[in-house]
Amino acid sequence: MSVMQRFNSQDADFGRTLDQLLAWEGVSDAAVQATVNEVIARVRREGDAAVVDYTNRFDHVAVADMAALSIPLPRLQAAYNGLPPEQQQALTIAADRIRRYHVHQRQGSWQYTEADGTVLGQQVMPLDRVGIYVPGGKASYPSSVLMNAIPAKVAGVAEVVMCVPTPRGEVNELVLAAAWIAGVDQVFTIGGAQAVAALAYGTESVPRVDKIVGPGNIYVATAKRQVFGQVGIDMIAGPSEILIYCDGKTDPAWIAMDLFSQAEHDEQAQSILLSADADFLDAVAAEVERLLPTLEREGIARISLTERGALIQVRDEADALALINRIAPEHLELSVANPEALLPEIRHAGAIFMGRFTPEALGDYCAGPNHVLPTSGTARFSSPLGVYDFQKRSSLIGCSAAGASTLAKVASVLARGEGLTAHARSAEYRLLPDDAEVKS
Repeated sequence: MSVMQRFNSQDADFGRTLDQLLAWEGVSDAAVQATVNEVIARVRREGDAAVVDYTNRFDHVAVADMAALSIPLPRLQAAYNGLPPEQQQALTIAADRIRRYHVHQRQGSWQYTEADGTVLGQQVMPLDRVGIYVPGGKASYPSSVLMNAIPAKVAGVAEVVMCVPTPRGEVNELVLAAAWIAGVDQVFTIGGAQAVAALAYGTESVPRVDKIVGPGNIYVATAKRQVFGQVGIDMIAGPSEILIYCDGKTDPAWIAMDLFSQAEHDEQAQSILLSADADFLDAVAAEVERLLPTLEREGIARISLTERGALIQVRDEADALALINRIAPEHLELSVANPEALLPEIRHAGAIFMGRFTPEALGDYCAGPNHVLPTSGTARFSSPLGVYDFQKRSSLIGCSAAGASTLAKVASVLARGEGLTAHARSAEYRLLPDDAEVKS
């Protein structure tokens, strides 16, 4: 029996089957919600003392105060200096590429002047302070540090505060080195809902931020959802996912390994392959069977592929494109001869990897575009993390006397139609004598 399920898009019940395959419930249960509510309330009430207590309890450490949970900047630099040269070089190259890409996303302020002298425009400013959450311990991802902190710095954010737990005292030197390369300003070794609460509301030691970004477990995701409104958040991310459309001409082993690249993340990750070539799907299935035992994270990948993976035979290219837009994948690989030709038809995807030589893994680390992407179909209305997530916009309106008089006539009519006479009279005070046919 094949590890991955096999479907045909032309089957009568395929729509229902696909819905079941894609279904993922990311809502916290009552117990998680209750725990998170308690943690947030206590951190708001007790500040540092609560953060220290929860850190000792949940991360199995023994620290006396927040000073022990703060990492000074020289320690970050020392982490970088202590890395093997090849890791230093890899971090530096990745950071440079990520920075170069995100510079292109910077939005500038703009304005224009109308004929009567009225000035309209938009002022773009960076957020003052941002918090980034980075998973800790064995699940540490230095790439997440780069992808979250560098766009913030490119946007002009003055202060980036990073929280990374160190369960059982496990410190990941690559994560600290990445923080140094990315220009992180403060680092606290705290995690979970207590870190989110500390960033959202501030404590004696942890500064209050304007936005929290970065992945985490169910407690972190629930806490981010809970504090949204007090601060901004990037998104509530679901399991990682990849959708590959192949014309049958790519090496089946390459495609199998690309499917594994997501399946090894966790048991709920999703890997799906679309192809009109039934023989090619057979070949990929055989490579999955052959290569899966060679993975270090075989157990995780096997569960992911068995429970949420699929090989889907489509009728043709148009059928594949329709499925792509229906699934709205986080990662989309177009392993075809002319991927650019398909781009106008793809409306929903977090990141699009074009051609046989562009595996999703390159995007995770060093291609340049951000790897923080919308999951679980949210690419229908959401976009990758970027510089624009760390900028805010203010509208600019400056009326000349003539412009104010012209606009006042329109505003007066609309305001009186809404029954808001103070609005109308405020506008009417700006009427020039020649326009004063509307009386206050």
